[in-house]
Amino acid sequence: MKKLSLFALLIGQCATLFAQNPYNGNSRFEQLGNSLPTPNTYRTASGAPGKDYWQNRADYDIKAELDDQKQRIIGSEVITYKNFSPDDLRYLWLQLDQNNFKKGGIAQTTQTSSLNDKGTSFARLSASAGVLNNKDYGYNISAVKDIKGAPLKFTINETMMRVDLPTPLKPGQTISFQVEWDFNITDAVATRARSGYEYFAKDGNYIYEIAQWFPRMCVYDDVNGWQHKQFLGQGEFTLPFGDYKVALTMPNDFVVMGTGELQNAAQVLSAEQQKRLEKAKGANRPVLIVTQAEAEAAEKSKPSGKKTWVFKADNVRDFAFAGSRKFVWDAMQVDVEGKKVWAMSAYPKEANPLWGQYSTMLVAHTLRSYSKRTISYPYPTAQSIHGPVGGMEYPMICFNGARPEADGTYSEGTKNFLIGVVIHEVGHNFFPMIVNSDERQWSWMDEGLNTFCEQLAEKEWDRDFDTSSGEPQGIVTYMRTDKTQQVPIMSSSDNIMGFGPNAYTKPAAGLTILRETIMGRELFDAAFKEYSRRWAFKHPTPQDFFRTMEDASGVDLDWFWRGWFYGVEPSDQSLETVEWFGIDNQSPEQKNAKAKADAEAKRQTMSNIRNKKDITQTVVEANPDMRDFYNSYDRYATSEADKKRFEQATAGLSDEEKQLTTSNKNFYVINVKNVGGLPMPIIIKMVYEDGTDEVVRIPAEVWRLNDKEVKKVIPTDKKVAKWVLDPFYEIADIDTNNNAFPREPEQPTRFQVFKGQRQSMPNPMQQQKQAAGAVQGAKK
Repeated sequence: MKKLSLFALLIGQCATLFAQNPYNGNSRFEQLGNSLPTPNTYRTASGAPGKDYWQNRADYDIKAELDDQKQRIIGSEVITYKNFSPDDLRYLWLQLDQNNFKKGGIAQTTQTSSLNDKGTSFARLSASAGVLNNKDYGYNISAVKDIKGAPLKFTINETMMRVDLPTPLKPGQTISFQVEWDFNITDAVATRARSGYEYFAKDGNYIYEIAQWFPRMCVYDDVNGWQHKQFLGQGEFTLPFGDYKVALTMPNDFVVMGTGELQNAAQVLSAEQQKRLEKAKGANRPVLIVTQAEAEAAEKSKPSGKKTWVFKADNVRDFAFAGSRKFVWDAMQVDVEGKKVWAMSAYPKEANPLWGQYSTMLVAHTLRSYSKRTISYPYPTAQSIHGPVGGMEYPMICFNGARPEADGTYSEGTKNFLIGVVIHEVGHNFFPMIVNSDERQWSWMDEGLNTFCEQLAEKEWDRDFDTSSGEPQGIVTYMRTDKTQQVPIMSSSDNIMGFGPNAYTKPAAGLTILRETIMGRELFDAAFKEYSRRWAFKHPTPQDFFRTMEDASGVDLDWFWRGWFYGVEPSDQSLETVEWFGIDNQSPEQKNAKAKADAEAKRQTMSNIRNKKDITQTVVEANPDMRDFYNSYDRYATSEADKKRFEQATAGLSDEEKQLTTSNKNFYVINVKNVGGLPMPIIIKMVYEDGTDEVVRIPAEVWRLNDKEVKKVIPTDKKVAKWVLDPFYEIADIDTNNNAFPREPEQPTRFQVFKGQRQSMPNPMQQQKQAAGAVQGAKK
């Protein structure tokens, strides 16, 4: 331990600060400034919508029929488009997302692929040769007409269609026009698409989960003008709000679920099913509206006609539906912050018992959890549908995977996937179905924010649920990868490498770091709720989110947005050294005592130690008359003159300072290097010699003058035996081997005694069932 003089201690910390942190041109903590769009009357500097904020609107009246024999949809729509912008619009742009599956389209031709001489899968070879496209996919647009039936000129550009107007649509004006179309439905299992069908060979039936199925208006806004980036398959959808009336004609034995509320239950449901719906209004557990027995009977039936299901949805950005004769349907009404909302699920028998137990209860839980953190759920229904789509979201309805084994058992992984995917997809009702961000451009604004809320809801569902995707340590593996294999979060959706980590996990982990480490829960939660309130039913940009989070919390986060969202540097802090200092108060008694102790220590040489044994008696010991003044003189004794000089020197100290001079306080200087480059708070745990511990938290602004290395004085009353950086894994540190001081030895590499085969996913439920069956068989 080094001794630090009292007077050096009083001024040393300030002097050390300037000595160790020379200004080096570091710009990490400068404001984003010109990197963000200039505020205006549409979008303010606070992140709120401005006084002149506007957005256009599109209402739809759609009639469509699903052909269960040919897997085809034939439809027509009347779109009423309202121009609230300050601009004259000479044409309108519509999205034709089904053209994503068209032969030779941009989505197909820009996909990369390769073959090698070691062999490849038949599916990949067939896809490369184009032989899987045994049908013509994509839209057939048969007519575009004005409301009176006169044809309108239109031009199709890949997944976009421009409709030219005979006269400009001026600010405040409304236009209605008609579109007629048809297309072949894709096999969602084979294409892994966001919608399509699944065929069940055992009973010869289909489940249809249908989305991106009608020509939809593009968004025209103050940021992009027309948002008509081509649909390449990865960047999702950007849509205006509107009211929908949709009439869906199906085989008469189908159960149909859709966005919004069913308008003609008396015409499409049996009297018994209507009674069950009434019963479900007061239930605290899901009530079966269509039972499994009824679904199994329908699987064996032959339709004798058609039914038309009519749905109405107000102020939504899209419409999706699902239909099948295989559907079991359960429902209950739940209270969401004082409002009654239908929570529903539809699924085939193949999904039971897992879906019947969990799906609708998860829907209800998600609505409550998200409403608490964002805005109260405004819609009348929320539905979870099981079919070929693993996970996809639309207003009031979502498509989810996770199916048990044929014997009804399932692994824990399957169960957890169901819990996670239902919460995630139902949660998308809030982001982006209500807080309506531009998914085609910024995937993280819906996927990242939703993943963050999802992991909070999962913990409220089950305290022990594995939510590593939302934890900072869950993104460490990705952030360890080479920088050439990463792109910033603030990259356009179709240009993202590592889509899952970049759009889902890294943004969610960043929000967790903000909530738990940088801002604290109270400030973060209030700001996050304010963002949701400000931008509900509007079109926010990333900058609106960044600005609102700062505006509502009073926390400057520009350094965090710059590093975590605009950069790819990782977090890696290294605890290089720890120096230990005690107080040298310069008192003569203390100085002399130390000098005496030092001299005594220096005399403990090996020669002197051995001489104590080998020299039995010295001459002076044998002859006392050989002793004089110096044999009894204490050269380390404190004189009265020294005492007086010390009293005069310390006369000006305060009582607090005098008390400090006699304390046994320890002063440690930690030296931390920013190896990774990304600034983060320094969180350090001190484990004392008595086994107790204490955590010190230093804000990230400690790096503002020197982003490479900092020193910090930490005083303690007890001696520290061990120091550990980031003890709770809060900052996504990619290398924890340099986080401890003294350094902890690495664990030895171990070799396998037996080289085992790769094990399949365990299904203990199935194993137990098989074991029970074997016991019963033995008894017989």
